Amino acid sequence: MTTLVCCLDRDSTVTTATGLTPPVVGWEAVRSLVTDVGLDDPEATTVNCLLEALRVTRDLNDSGTDAIVAVVSPGPAGSTAPDRAVADQIDELAADYDLTATVVVTGATDDERLLPVIESRLQVDGVDRVVVRQARDIESTYYLLKQFLADEELRTTVLVPLGISLLLVPALLLWFSPAVALAGLAALLGGAVLYKGLGIDEYVGRLPEVSRELLYSGQMSVVTYVTAAGLTIVGLFSGGLAVTPLSVTPAPLSAAVFLHSSSPWLTFAGVTAATGRLLDRLIADAALPTAMLSLPAAVLAIGIITRGFTGYLLTIGIRIGPLNLAPIHRLAVFVAVGVLVSLLGVRAAAALEAQTGESTTE
Repeated sequence: MTTLVCCLDRDSTVTTATGLTPPVVGWEAVRSLVTDVGLDDPEATTVNCLLEALRVTRDLNDSGTDAIVAVVSPGPAGSTAPDRAVADQIDELAADYDLTATVVVTGATDDERLLPVIESRLQVDGVDRVVVRQARDIESTYYLLKQFLADEELRTTVLVPLGISLLLVPALLLWFSPAVALAGLAALLGGAVLYKGLGIDEYVGRLPEVSRELLYSGQMSVVTYVTAAGLTIVGLFSGGLAVTPLSVTPAPLSAAVFLHSSSPWLTFAGVTAATGRLLDRLIADAALPTAMLSLPAAVLAIGIITRGFTGYLLTIGIRIGPLNLAPIHRLAVFVAVGVLVSLLGVRAAAALEAQTGESTTE
């Protein structure tokens, strides 16, 4: 039984510097990588990661544990998905060397994204994170700032929002009070941090490609999503127009009015989008899980119940309709209808799934 000391290199520094095909296995092979990678980029943290992997392997062998060192890397950038490539290399090492456990050595936070891939295949006995000590003098700070300014991604993430905020400060102070200007500046910086922190920029960057794929694939969801977006906009405008005359109304009541007016449109938008996904799966003859089949009914049920509660809040003490229903009775009717719609949707979804399963078996 052998323990693997695995040095992770998710950014493919090793393959870029040496041109080797990962994984690189063995003491001598990894030790030679230290020189090759160090000569290519002396400031790379991968050099320290390789040295730490060698040290851990030496200590394990000295303590009587059979250990082997290896470097796994996705290979050339863009060749394949990094996680999938590393998973294949771990499977190959486990089959060739009868591995039972591993000690993972990482040199960057990005490398640790591969830990779940390794944990799903081998027992991880430990994670060794290499932190490089830096000198704390003025010269080192100067060079760190130069590296920071040379990194395009860091510049656009940090300096651009900061620069825009500083440019807006004089304009905000000219038109508004200092309190309003400070609040607007804080909101701008908070929005920029959330935009990057939540990964919204990645979704926005993929949006043109996804839209192009949907248009070329001829899926029904393209039409239903556009329709759902239109219904959502109409619903928001409807709610806003309903609240506009109520300028002196308390905020909770205004929120109830907004939801009451917009909920039918938003409900239809959700049902339309969910139905488009169902139609795509039906056209492609793909499996239809119960959760997806019951989604339109669930959205419709939520919309009915929401309409009932907002109507109850707006009509307390008033009897409505030809049946002269009290608000609490009207609320009960809406809730009952919503629950009934949800149950019917689940029942129909289960029946359709069973029918689909029978036809597939035949």
